[in-house]
Amino acid sequence: MLGEPHYAMGMSQTRLHTCMLCEAVCGLEVETEGNTVVSIRGDAADPFSRGHICPKAVALRDLHEDPDRITQPMRRAPGSDRFEPISWDDALAEAGEKLAAVQKQHGRNALALYLGNPTVHSYSALLAVPFVGKALGTRARFSATSVDQLPHMLSALQMFGHQLLFPIPDVDRTDYLLMLGANPLVSNGSIMTAPGIHKRLDALRARGGTLVVVDPRKSETAAIADEHVFIRPGSDAYLLLGMLHTVFADGKVNLRQHAERADGLDEVRTLAARFSPERVAARTGVDAERIRRITRAFVAAPSAVCYGRVGVCTQEFGGLAAWLINVLNLVTGNFDRAGGAMFTTPAADLVGVASKLGERGHFGLWKSRVRGLPEFGGELPVSVLGEEIETPGEGQIRALITHAGNPVLSTPNGARLDKALAGLDYMVAIDLYRNETTRHANLILPTEFGLERDHYDLAFYTLAVRNAARYVEGILKPPAGVRPDWQVLFDLALSLHKHGGGRRDTKLVWTIRALRALGPRRLLDLLLRFGPHKLSLARLKKDAHGLDLGALEPRLPSLLQTKGKRIALAPALFLGDVARLEAQLDSTMATNGELLLIGRRNLRSNNSWMHNSQRLIKGPEACTLIMHPDDAKSRGLIEGQEVRVRSRVGEVAVPLAVSLDIAAGVVSLPHGWGHARPGVELRVAKTRAGVSLNDLTDDQKLDSLSGNASFSGVPVTVSR
Repeated sequence: MLGEPHYAMGMSQTRLHTCMLCEAVCGLEVETEGNTVVSIRGDAADPFSRGHICPKAVALRDLHEDPDRITQPMRRAPGSDRFEPISWDDALAEAGEKLAAVQKQHGRNALALYLGNPTVHSYSALLAVPFVGKALGTRARFSATSVDQLPHMLSALQMFGHQLLFPIPDVDRTDYLLMLGANPLVSNGSIMTAPGIHKRLDALRARGGTLVVVDPRKSETAAIADEHVFIRPGSDAYLLLGMLHTVFADGKVNLRQHAERADGLDEVRTLAARFSPERVAARTGVDAERIRRITRAFVAAPSAVCYGRVGVCTQEFGGLAAWLINVLNLVTGNFDRAGGAMFTTPAADLVGVASKLGERGHFGLWKSRVRGLPEFGGELPVSVLGEEIETPGEGQIRALITHAGNPVLSTPNGARLDKALAGLDYMVAIDLYRNETTRHANLILPTEFGLERDHYDLAFYTLAVRNAARYVEGILKPPAGVRPDWQVLFDLALSLHKHGGGRRDTKLVWTIRALRALGPRRLLDLLLRFGPHKLSLARLKKDAHGLDLGALEPRLPSLLQTKGKRIALAPALFLGDVARLEAQLDSTMATNGELLLIGRRNLRSNNSWMHNSQRLIKGPEACTLIMHPDDAKSRGLIEGQEVRVRSRVGEVAVPLAVSLDIAAGVVSLPHGWGHARPGVELRVAKTRAGVSLNDLTDDQKLDSLSGNASFSGVPVTVSR
């Protein structure tokens, strides 16, 4: 039976769960007394995470008990910033009526949907969102994708035929790991689900392997690497082209088994010939001989893999950089083989199911109304959300639904978006807190979260460095006034339809009603049963610590979704963008006293929303501006003083930290802080409010190819 979870009262007991706060999917042992958490520790019997957890997992208790958490629907009192309780029936009826009225008067695209990062950590929300998105009937859909991994998805779509065909670094077997713009010791892995990554990297070095980290900052991961390479922010594509130039010039191209199925090698060779290490050295800040040495070591290793993450994606040439990483792995023979870049075989095969439904992804089918930026997979770049709300005319966004998101703190030019949200006709937030974004809502609809709900990592087992599966049931009783996220999403869509809004599709509405009755567990069970490992929820419940499904295996060409199952080494989309890259290479690097701003994250911080836990924010000040000593000296600045940081769009005042761990000419501010705005109900977070990086990042500065935000390398001035 796949029944509801039960909650023993009185006696202490230990139950199993999974942390859902990042991509590492660490197994947990949770000791409870009744509905109270006594302790949380890593599950040593989990074959994938093997007992590893980070400090965030322990704070799941704080989230469950947080007095600031919203535990019943709340409605803004008319004409004020005060919120008052409202019943679920009344809240859903009002939301459907108000949102439908906006669409009737201004068109379906006047309603927007924004999905925050936690959405992907809930299998039930992931299963509901595609149907709800269609039911809303709007093209104004946004998510955290376009401030994160969009370039990787675009590369996957163009090269392999499906937007979710991410090559994963086989860290457990590689001999040489080249990391660009990634800090997995803090992120716990990203587009690389790798619990206990520190131990995995230690094992790499213990077997004689090499770890090289390329980053403008000597990050926590760079500090344990065999070699750290400082690089100018936003120049990864130049470095990769310099490496490819060396591979071709040395005559070391080796596609191995892919030689007969890869198209475009000659085009890549011709392109790389224009970018010698000498030509790219000044722009990257990496000298030519070092580029050649690292390339030759990469090529000579028995196995090697290049892996790039947020720092690679969130820059002006993120699309090109993500593509070139795949090209480097392919032409050096490190693709779809042990120790290289490989594809997973997940128990619930999202790629396989989507492909059978004809959903492989698409790009540029329509464009944003104001700036003309391309959609990707049905979503517009979130950098345009503010301007689409502000700019009058047909299609102007006048209403918004957010799910588990805080774009005021997590998207570029948050101050502009903050102001724009205040001008909406109506807003519904599905969320746990009144934060910097949801404070603008007319309704806040709270959901179950954390240890209260069952969990299966539908997305992140697709990105895992080893095939695994684990399902757990909820172990805490949720507050009486909250509902499951999938139920709220479905009910909101049905209410909109009832009041005459959304897509007028009777079959779709019938499908949503049927799915709501069926529930996400049954859908997950079907995905597992028809997946490559032929599992079931019953089987996973029996193996409660999780299943080890084996190391990654070669999966090409069968996995390819391109015509003729070919690998596109040189898609025209990327080749066409090289002219933009080359034009900047030949331009003068005039600084005018400006520094280049990059972000960073902290192990105890989860984007913008785990700062209301005292155990996570205690200790030294985390929200500081890191600057090289030479840059501080030339400006007359000293450690600990408050400095003013200005960009084109705004300014903040923040304490200064002087360190040799950052490249000269670069400064770093952490992502996700800035909790001092009025109307925010986060009492603990307010005591260490910090400032928002995204009050400085520029909504006009992005990768014009993909539409992804360009956080890395924002020009700023710093003064007393």
